[in-house]
Amino acid sequence: MSTVALDTSASTPVSKRHAVRELLGGDKPYGIFIALIALVIFFSLKSDVFLSSANFANIGRQTTLVTIMAVGMTFVIISAEIDLSVASILKLSGVSAALFMSEFANNWVLGALVGLTVGALLGLANGLLVTKLGIPSFLVTLGMLGIAKGLAFVVTDTAPVLVDNTTFWAVFYEGSIAGIPVPILWSIMALVLGGLLLHFSTFGRKVYATGGNSTAASYSGINTARIKICCFVLTGVLAAMASLIFAAQGHASRPDFADGLELDVIAAVILGGTSLFGGRGTIVGTLIGSLIIGVLNNGLVLIGVSSSWQIAVKGLIIILAVALSKRK
Repeated sequence: MSTVALDTSASTPVSKRHAVRELLGGDKPYGIFIALIALVIFFSLKSDVFLSSANFANIGRQTTLVTIMAVGMTFVIISAEIDLSVASILKLSGVSAALFMSEFANNWVLGALVGLTVGALLGLANGLLVTKLGIPSFLVTLGMLGIAKGLAFVVTDTAPVLVDNTTFWAVFYEGSIAGIPVPILWSIMALVLGGLLLHFSTFGRKVYATGGNSTAASYSGINTARIKICCFVLTGVLAAMASLIFAAQGHASRPDFADGLELDVIAAVILGGTSLFGGRGTIVGTLIGSLIIGVLNNGLVLIGVSSSWQIAVKGLIIILAVALSKRK
């Protein structure tokens, strides 16, 4: 029994007294941080506008969806699972919110709640199928990717659903507080709350223990199935949150948006040092990984790289960045 206790504690964060050390150095994301700085220097030399405040604001807006969804994905991957359905959950949650607002007095609060509820239910379905039926999460969420995407096309008849509510636009995209665009504020909120939950709560310690050694965690009294279900639900809710921001940005929710976005989300998490085998990762690392994705997307456009080459170059740099992050 003493061995079980050792395994569980090894998978958990340090005490609150070492908060700064845990957040900044728990998984030592120094290599990936150096890669981010190198990309910033490179693109600043290649483009005169890259270092402008307006462009940095653009990067912040452009990375909002990936950052918010990557926070949830961090929990899922640390628990030793994977979720390939986040982009499709975004689609179905977004069109559900937009359809509700168009049919029921254009109430943006209720519409947002409907979208978040749909995301939570889809995440719950993923978690239950994985834990209760024992189906690998890769297969479950791959199936959910098709189900949610197909339903989004069915309920909209493949057409965008307009969102005609100025308050909704302002709350989720067009507004600002103290000069900071609200999409960036939503990202910051997700990062802060995710960091507090993962690093400084009992739930977070159980997530690390579940991913680090599920058997040991179970013997220690942790309901690992419940922990994994909660991680999937959290990821679904954050994907739905991202869908609201996208709908406000385009004044419409589109079922044909976000194909392949789940790959950027997973790449951001893995780039940030989270282990695909579970038990290790930080929210700060995920933020750095998300910024790398955003800087790549923005910088390659600014220097005139064609869309075809952008895919290849981004893939190559992601591989190099991961290799650098693994060097101790």
